[in-house]
Amino acid sequence: MKRDNDKDDEWTADAERAQPQNDRNDKRAVVLVSGGMDSATTAYEAKARGYELYFLHTSYGQKTESKEYDCATKLAEEMDARDFLHIETDHLKRIGVSSLTDDAMAVEDVDMDSEEIPDTYVPFRNANLLSMAVSYAEANDCEAVFVGAHSEDYAGYPDCRPEFFEAFEAMVDTGTKPETEIAVEVPFVNDSKTDIAERGVELGVPFEHTWSCYRTEEPACGTCDSCAYRLQSFQNVGVRDPIEYAERPQYAD
Repeated sequence: MKRDNDKDDEWTADAERAQPQNDRNDKRAVVLVSGGMDSATTAYEAKARGYELYFLHTSYGQKTESKEYDCATKLAEEMDARDFLHIETDHLKRIGVSSLTDDAMAVEDVDMDSEEIPDTYVPFRNANLLSMAVSYAEANDCEAVFVGAHSEDYAGYPDCRPEFFEAFEAMVDTGTKPETEIAVEVPFVNDSKTDIAERGVELGVPFEHTWSCYRTEEPACGTCDSCAYRLQSFQNVGVRDPIEYAERPQYAD
């Protein structure tokens, strides 16, 4: 499979050489890996369920895309992923209307009491990413696509709701070859971020190789939505978050 840069080609070739053909698992899954703690834990969960992993990472113009790509690459190496596909696309940035992608919009500080859809929402992003993941899965005879969404996501992001993933899976059934069966697996969709942190600790996820900050590539700001909920989750399980923060506030339960 063609890659979008030479680095991906070299990494995949090394992974193929390191894994003898007769040792490979026929149970395969694509994991959407952003570089964050949720998708990293999802990848480890998929591996624990016996899947051979095909990593899909996308750069779509998000403000921390370079750091996220580095984290996704390290995670793929750590997990001996069968393949790593990095796709660059700028259409979501060109569409704009999100502080994640629009340079004219500042990422706001967290408001944990707000019930509004945050300005970090990228319009219909998950449908875009899942479409690429399903194409990748069908081309490689994968039987599942894993996504790291969870209950606190869909409280603010409409394309993280359980019914969205159910509807998308029905669309996959309709829009792929008759013999293709691809499940959309969202293992933590009913769980909290604290649950994910706890499960990640159990699975030995290298959280030092993950990134959640919406604002900066190092150190993490500590005050955007993503940093706040990440820090809170680690505090709730009594484990120190291993990444560096400009600020490390204590967030109430």
